[in-house]
Amino acid sequence: MIDDAAVRTDEEVDILFFEIGPHLYGVDASQVQRIERALPGDLTRPELGELHQGRRALVFDTPEGEAHLKVDAVQGVRPINIADLRRLPAAVTASPFAIGVVLEEAHPVLLIDLVETAKTQGRH
Repeated sequence: MIDDAAVRTDEEVDILFFEIGPHLYGVDASQVQRIERALPGDLTRPELGELHQGRRALVFDTPEGEAHLKVDAVQGVRPINIADLRRLPAAVTASPFAIGVVLEEAHPVLLIDLVETAKTQGRH
């Protein structure tokens, strides 16, 4: 991601959009290995919101092994121009997994780092 003063480029990154409760989030799609049916022991992060049902899981690799983050829905993957990505200021970053924001249909979507979500929860 780049700073707000960025110049428009042709470079894009694929962002996977997903929902936890009423909240929409995004992750770099290259972090996601696959999407599976969620299991009872899969990772949840209360900071991201309360799950409605949590029937899906984003599967990703961490240095400790594979991890699964429960989500309510996966909306899909969309290419986003790198110039449209914004880093969060250090003063605003409440959680180490919150890395930036992008506007999706005029609404800000928090971008998270999946590996960071697993660090304080352990391996699942």
